[in-house]
Amino acid sequence: MTGFRERSEVRDAAAVPHITVKARSGLGPDLAWVPAARAVAEHWAPVEVSLGGPEVFGNGSALYLGVRSPGAVALHLALLEALKPAGRFGSERFRYEGPGMTPHLTLALARRGVAPAALLPVARQAFADLESAPLTFTARTLTLMRKPGPGGAYAPLEEWALGG
Repeated sequence: MTGFRERSEVRDAAAVPHITVKARSGLGPDLAWVPAARAVAEHWAPVEVSLGGPEVFGNGSALYLGVRSPGAVALHLALLEALKPAGRFGSERFRYEGPGMTPHLTLALARRGVAPAALLPVARQAFADLESAPLTFTARTLTLMRKPGPGGAYAPLEEWALGG
């Protein structure tokens, strides 16, 4: 991931590779919701994940590696239920949260002159092995990522073992 981002000169908020299961949308900056997220992690079994080839969201907002994981979607839904966010990420046309959410590992965001669709052919070449043979593994932690402010990169703030 890092090599692709460096070669493509991508420097954005997704600098730390991670699989998104809940966007920050609708969650207060005071972090009062963190104990509820921690409780979900403590009671959730590790999640099987299959990491596939690159794709671009329909609205062009991000280039990402596709994640196939019913467990990640179920974890996402459990987080929505526990956290009760004030809003959900996306628009009426492109809904990124809820039962149809797309778990993903972001490679590049459409910011600072980066065009995800233009990077797609380069990403397909860089990650051709994942197209033919997805990488399968078990995710054993849930990590709270936080961005320090506009222009900053997401960084791990807390990590919780799935299943306690």
